[in-house]
Amino acid sequence: MTLTRGDVGGYEFDRMVVLFSMRDGARVIPCAVSASAMDDLEHASRTAADQREQQFVRLRDRIEQCASRKFLAGEFEGNPQGIILRGIDFR
Repeated sequence: MTLTRGDVGGYEFDRMVVLFSMRDGARVIPCAVSASAMDDLEHASRTAADQREQQFVRLRDRIEQCASRKFLAGEFEGNPQGIILRGIDFR
């Protein structure tokens, strides 16, 4: 099954990630993408913290495609199990 779009949880400054979710039917898959990965995608350097959610929205399609690939490959991390995207995942 293909994942579908979920919610945006916002920027978590301490971990430097944007939290979001994807859905596998009724199941919610927690996800996160690193700030550095988003900067790499946009060829930007150090986007301001208050601009991270807007940056996520601009890159959302690419980020969600990558999350779907990791989901299908069974590449879960953390507790609860979820998808964490880093710069290397977009290469």
